[in-house]
Amino acid sequence: MEKKQFAVIGMGRFGLSVASALSGMGFDVLAIDANEQRTQAVSNIVTHAVSADSTDEEALRALGIRNFDVVVVAIGQDIQASILTTLILKDLGGPLIVVKAQNELHGKVLNKIGADKVIYPERDMGLRVAHHLTSPNILDYIELSDEYSIAEMRATSGMLGQNLKELDVRAKFGCNVMAIKRGTKMNISPTADDRLEEGDILIIVGQKNDLTKLELAYAES
Repeated sequence: MEKKQFAVIGMGRFGLSVASALSGMGFDVLAIDANEQRTQAVSNIVTHAVSADSTDEEALRALGIRNFDVVVVAIGQDIQASILTTLILKDLGGPLIVVKAQNELHGKVLNKIGADKVIYPERDMGLRVAHHLTSPNILDYIELSDEYSIAEMRATSGMLGQNLKELDVRAKFGCNVMAIKRGTKMNISPTADDRLEEGDILIIVGQKNDLTKLELAYAES
């Protein structure tokens, strides 16, 4: 199986972070930015780095952008450039288009013009930090949609020794335990008889309000 090829447009903090992470995972990454200094700075990290104007259709076509599997539009504050780049990518066809949005209105426009996935890095990080501050047992928090999220929760003292049937978070909170992480092992199909031990991490999915109730019910200082 061939490795996926990624193009990341915009080498600000977010774009650089995404490009570096993908490259570190062994994927081929093309980094694109209008600022030549930024592309030079990332050239020793990614597979290729090119200085180009992403709002120029011919420039993107010349780079063979439609041959990539995924294009991440990580353009910073220039919302107009972000939208125009997304429109051009959509017209060219081919790759999955993932776009960073500055706010909800920007995100709505991106969805309307055909972005395959819209992400909100600042908002999502704010959610994660807020959940960690209010409940130290929440190790990670990922928003799936406006209603549903996934929480990574450390098993608290009130959970230890109980199995999932006894814990019964589905009946009590309307949430589902998708997996249990124990050390380096991940149980992705836990049964009702699986008993929780110290150090276990639960991967839980549910509506946001229900997850909050679960967090508060098992909150520990």
